[in-house]
Amino acid sequence: MSPAVWTRLDGAARSLSPMALTVLLIMVGMVPLRVPNLAPVMPALGLIAVYFWLVYHPESMPAWAVFLIGLVQDLLGGGALGVGVFVLLVVYAALAGQRRFFARGSFFFTWLTFLPTAAGAFFLTWMFNSLIADTALDPRPAAFQYLTTVAFYPCVAWVFVQAQRAFLK
Repeated sequence: MSPAVWTRLDGAARSLSPMALTVLLIMVGMVPLRVPNLAPVMPALGLIAVYFWLVYHPESMPAWAVFLIGLVQDLLGGGALGVGVFVLLVVYAALAGQRRFFARGSFFFTWLTFLPTAAGAFFLTWMFNSLIADTALDPRPAAFQYLTTVAFYPCVAWVFVQAQRAFLK
């Protein structure tokens, strides 16, 4: 194979790696750990990953990739099909025009801007699931999941920064 082919393959692998890492993270988050009542408070790792990549590398997270990530999340999660897709696409739309604003700030600023983004995402998820169930669901699991998601953001972001540095070498 010629060097040009290897260069193109390397470029494709680097551009698809954020999406692949996000799907891998979603699958890791879905592994049953046999801990009672853990599922309602597991952090939304897909939301964290989509937010991170949209802020720091939006070219590696196009709308079709966000759609596929939401679809994988919905299919593996067993919830209402389409809710996760819609919520992640709303996050994508909210961040698409604001990328420069978010990326200029410090990590703490980015984390602080994640707080209302995640709150909106969890509210939308709760609202759509309540509409689908035709009753108001208990908001406490969504609130606890929001808190764990916000708390896990720095850890997941650190892993992504390390992966990002490895890909740039």
